[in-house]
Amino acid sequence: MAANAPPVFAESRAAAKVVALRKDFGSVQALAGISAELPVGRILGLLGPDGAGKTTLIRLLAGLMEPTGGSVEVLGRKPSAEGGATQAEVGYMPQRFGLYEDLSVLDNLSLYANLRALDRETRAARFAELLKFTDLAPFTARLAGKLSGGMKQKLGLACALLGRPKLLLLDEPGVGVDPLSRRELWGMVTDLVTSGVTVLWSTAYLEEAERCAHIWLLDRGKLLYQGPPGELSARMQGRVFRRRVAAGKARPTAEAELERDVVLDAVIQGASVRVIAKADGVHEFSGNGYEAVPPRLEDAYVELLGGARKSESLLARGWPAGVGSARSHGAPAREPPGHGGSAHEGATREAAIHETAAHDGVLVRATGLTKHFGDFVAADHVGFEVHAGEIYGLLGPNGAGKSTTFRMLCGLLKPSEGDASVAGVNLLHSASRARARLGYMAQKFSLYGDLSVAQNLAYFADIYGLNRQRKRERINAMVEAFELAPHLGSNASLLPLGFKQRLALACATLHAPAVLFLDEPTSGVDPLMRREFWHHINALTTKGVAVVVTTHFMEEAEYCDRIGLIWRGRKIAEGTPDDLKASARSATLTEPTLEEAFITLIEREAA
Repeated sequence: MAANAPPVFAESRAAAKVVALRKDFGSVQALAGISAELPVGRILGLLGPDGAGKTTLIRLLAGLMEPTGGSVEVLGRKPSAEGGATQAEVGYMPQRFGLYEDLSVLDNLSLYANLRALDRETRAARFAELLKFTDLAPFTARLAGKLSGGMKQKLGLACALLGRPKLLLLDEPGVGVDPLSRRELWGMVTDLVTSGVTVLWSTAYLEEAERCAHIWLLDRGKLLYQGPPGELSARMQGRVFRRRVAAGKARPTAEAELERDVVLDAVIQGASVRVIAKADGVHEFSGNGYEAVPPRLEDAYVELLGGARKSESLLARGWPAGVGSARSHGAPAREPPGHGGSAHEGATREAAIHETAAHDGVLVRATGLTKHFGDFVAADHVGFEVHAGEIYGLLGPNGAGKSTTFRMLCGLLKPSEGDASVAGVNLLHSASRARARLGYMAQKFSLYGDLSVAQNLAYFADIYGLNRQRKRERINAMVEAFELAPHLGSNASLLPLGFKQRLALACATLHAPAVLFLDEPTSGVDPLMRREFWHHINALTTKGVAVVVTTHFMEEAEYCDRIGLIWRGRKIAEGTPDDLKASARSATLTEPTLEEAFITLIEREAA
């Protein structure tokens, strides 16, 4: 259906309607006159890139703000006209964890029960029911801040359900949640719909949206599509192909495909490349190693939003040759002049740092890494190696020990046992020296929110010891590569999510590190922003940079050369994405996806 065409509402009662809805914030138009209907008794997926207007729309439906123009109707009433009278029948779970982390699970439930004015008998019954529903009964005394990502989302859902809502508004509940927890969350919400609740589920995960009965797709405040997801996917029939490639050739093949005029998008899928042809270029993919495959919702999403960006990664331009290049030429890599000293001093220090790593190309080596927190073992003899130019994925459920392992490898946490080295430098003996050769992008936005973008860049350049000339060169390069110029004066905390991630990656790579640690770097960003991010990462690997990444997005994990699967602090599987899928194959699961392999291997280990 066209974005601004008058909606044709169904005969049946709608859970919510918006007609010519507008919302302005000063000169910024967050919603540009959209008209749509939320069918009753279903799950509706709300999609769109960062800044599309999704959160604004949800808050209008929740009665938390007034529209600039048009109308909002929720459960047959207008919340803005009735002073939020519908809020007793609407449950709202915000995008960011909106509970009190220094209160326990039970205290948070009690606080929300007080806000709902539930009497003692009602709250006791609801607490018992919801704690059983969410499996949080054993954790009532635990502080909310100490819960895993999946458990936090379950607590947020429980608080939103206290008033027995007829309409449940979930703003990206799957962000930062592993596939196992996301499956549990989805099952819980499906049960709610069966009992008569209508759900609006905002998401950046397109495979989640494919499960919805109906979707709205927003971009820049406009409604690009509303209807069943299958109808949108069907538009791409006959235009999606898979090209199998030799080991180690997926990244360069995907980049080469993307440069072709007839290609709309190309992404890595294990040992193959998934290619979307433009409508007028399908004939060029007949045979020649291309196999037609069924389209996905993400394929149609990418086309509606204009396709993947086609341009050289400016982040990698001018990047110094890394250890991979040094090993190929039999000499240590040279550090760029001005990196904390003269060209001669930089080259001498660089040669010393890479003396060990240059012999075998191993830039990250973890041996028996173990971390105890009292009686709790967060990491249990974890070991792996990462070579120059390689992307290694560290996957596992929330609380499996991935971030603990990361922090030990970055010199931020001292291991209880084991050993680790980065770029040939032992972290236990020379942690500060090793940190000078690595970049770290934390799981949560960890820059200084009260500083501007320009101030954050300058601060991190100083931390890395860049001299005045090199500092100016690298900051200018980051601003250009990540298109930060319009935001230089903005406080980092006020940036849209996509630009926060850009700034975090810019700060992590200012000093041109040999190793890059990325802890859930694209959590919550849309597929196009995710592609842009990985375009930069793939380009860095051609310079010999070693990358270690954690992610809960399994399509993203397909970009890794190898994967280590962590569960309860231990590495339970390792191999290429296709190796892991093959190991999960069974009579009932003949062609498992990586997400299905993730779940199968963990359940097999737990059995």
